[in-house]
Amino acid sequence: MKRYLMKRFALTEKGAADMLKAILAVTAANIALMTPVWLLFAFTGDYLAGTAAGRWAYYLLFAAACLVLIFLPNVWQYNATFFATYVESGKRRVSLAEKLRKLPLSFFGKKDLADLTGTIMADAETLEHASSHQIPQFYGSLISTVLICVGLFFYKWEMALAAVWPIPIAIFIVAASKKVQQHFIRRQSESKVRLNDAVQEFIETSRDLKSCNAEDAYLAELDGKIDDVEKKAIGAELGQAAFIVSAQLILKIGIGTVAVVGSALLLQGRLNVMEFFSFLLVASRLYEPMSGNLINLGMLNLLTVPVERMNEITDCPAQTGMTNFHPNGYDICFESVGFSYDQEKTVLRNVSFTAKQGQVTALVGPSGGGKTTVSRLAARFWDVSKGRITVGGQDISQIDPETLLSVYSIVFQDVTLFNNSILENIRVGKKDATDEEVLAAARLANCDEFALKLPRGYDTVIGENGSELSGGERQRISIARAFLKDAPIILLDEASASLDVENETVIQEALSRLIRNKTVLVIAHRMRTVSGADKIVVLSDGTIAEEGSPKDLLAQKDSTFRRMAQLQTASAEWSI
Repeated sequence: MKRYLMKRFALTEKGAADMLKAILAVTAANIALMTPVWLLFAFTGDYLAGTAAGRWAYYLLFAAACLVLIFLPNVWQYNATFFATYVESGKRRVSLAEKLRKLPLSFFGKKDLADLTGTIMADAETLEHASSHQIPQFYGSLISTVLICVGLFFYKWEMALAAVWPIPIAIFIVAASKKVQQHFIRRQSESKVRLNDAVQEFIETSRDLKSCNAEDAYLAELDGKIDDVEKKAIGAELGQAAFIVSAQLILKIGIGTVAVVGSALLLQGRLNVMEFFSFLLVASRLYEPMSGNLINLGMLNLLTVPVERMNEITDCPAQTGMTNFHPNGYDICFESVGFSYDQEKTVLRNVSFTAKQGQVTALVGPSGGGKTTVSRLAARFWDVSKGRITVGGQDISQIDPETLLSVYSIVFQDVTLFNNSILENIRVGKKDATDEEVLAAARLANCDEFALKLPRGYDTVIGENGSELSGGERQRISIARAFLKDAPIILLDEASASLDVENETVIQEALSRLIRNKTVLVIAHRMRTVSGADKIVVLSDGTIAEEGSPKDLLAQKDSTFRRMAQLQTASAEWSI
């Protein structure tokens, strides 16, 4: 049962155990609610017999006992459903985030950011509400109803049958609508993701939209997506309500059948008035919670979609490996590497080269040639499809990604900064670094030039993703992180793309001090950036077109590298 609950509702083993306790608590609470019926039955019988007057103390004592019997299971139910659910919900969100941290980047290439955010936040919240308000209540009510119905059949099977027959039919109607409801909820989820994407895109591109006078057209399209979400939501509600209301109407017929059958048995003398009255009370107690339970069942049908989205994350194979990593040096060796993002698009074919420790290896070539993919594979952001990559002779596919990345300092072309001070943004490179170490790294990256001009210097908060800084200033903070980490392998992906010529010269001078006895892999389009590299690897159409020193490649008359250098020299002389 625990395994079923874990898979059905994306629970941990502890969460499934707590869910079983919650179901038992709801069952006990529902059965306890039947004790007043017994008290009323006993009192009515005594009253009709004329013996009730002398038994008031007994009734008061029994009423107090009923209150205790109802109170205790409800306290247990509250603790088991709400408190345990909130603990489980926290664990679920953390476990999803932890799993995302261990997944290869290929997973994120297939998923949308708004979709993943919706899974961790909205889907987890939906499941949290269901775990506290619907799942235990449904199963607990179902179990308690079955137990009560069995007792009724032992007492008077004709009346029991008259009372019970609508329940399985009503449950079947709602359960059979599962696929229909899932269809509606999937359409609703997809429309919400499209809307979230559009809103996020509008916020990020509002400057460009305004500059192109395209804001009104975009907002009109956004209004259409908002209307679509509204229509899908109404459709989902109607799709669910049609089945639930129909099932609840079936339950209402049960009271009528109890009255008809009871009247017939009463006329035949096979049932007395008190028994007839009791069955009417019990039937009302059965149908009222069951009517709400049909709504719970409908909500459980809708849980399939968010649970599937969460299971898609948890079931995805994580990148794993050994944490014991002691390479023999830090040479990066590509051996006949092939890579595809999917079955149809091959990005790299038979790529073989070595980036040696103590040297700068530059990856150049036309856009789309595979340069960035090579650098990502070197850090095991993806796993290769063919061949292998080694660092210091060890296959990186056998090394835990976090352990592997401890020997890498990476500067991406697209810098990600946090809404914090410059000092703390640089400290991301080494969380336990002292202020003196952070400032030393900042000076190496030439951050003093802009940081000391700010009102609070390095303690200045730079806004969301460094919105208060220029592109070059943001890039230098990213480079400072790499200096601070001081790892033996450095990956630079267009690290100087946002810098002017003067700052690029300063950064290159700093890099020359940093790279001593380290492995440096540089991606660049500017030939000036890689002119001092020890080795050039030219990638074109996913293969290595040529490799060698800048001097040797420039000396070859028909080399790709020479042609690129000539084109950039010519472009520098262009004028408007």
